[in-house]
Amino acid sequence: MNLNKVFLIGNLTRDPESRTLPRGQSVSNFGLATNRMWTDSESKEKKQQTEFHNIVAFGKLADICNQYLTKGSLVMVEGRLQTRSWQGQNGETKYRTEIVAERLQMGPKTAQKKEEKTAEAAEPKTEKLEEIQVEEEPPADEIKTEDIPF
Repeated sequence: MNLNKVFLIGNLTRDPESRTLPRGQSVSNFGLATNRMWTDSESKEKKQQTEFHNIVAFGKLADICNQYLTKGSLVMVEGRLQTRSWQGQNGETKYRTEIVAERLQMGPKTAQKKEEKTAEAAEPKTEKLEEIQVEEEPPADEIKTEDIPF
């Protein structure tokens, strides 16, 4: 049994870049930054490491990314790792590992007009996260408990 699954929660490092493949399918590419925080055992100092990820979405999910996401948006991405290779101009083989998004959940909206922020500051508002799912989940009867190795 094999598994290739990635879950990331982070902020977009740039606005999504959109394009259309020759057969008409939409593609969206964007960067996502995630932070890892820990306390140094010797100095007791809090440390932080930022990791940058390349995300690609296809089809309807790409259209949604292009329409609603902007630099700084908080999102949860569920997908799989994929490494592409190609020949560079100098003949070298180049590689790029990216996360192919299969599901996306948007965080609260951060890009609002100044007037809207001032008006909303008077009354707090809770916002439910919107979940977007492109693929259907496999039926539960396809997974048998005997197939699980532990």
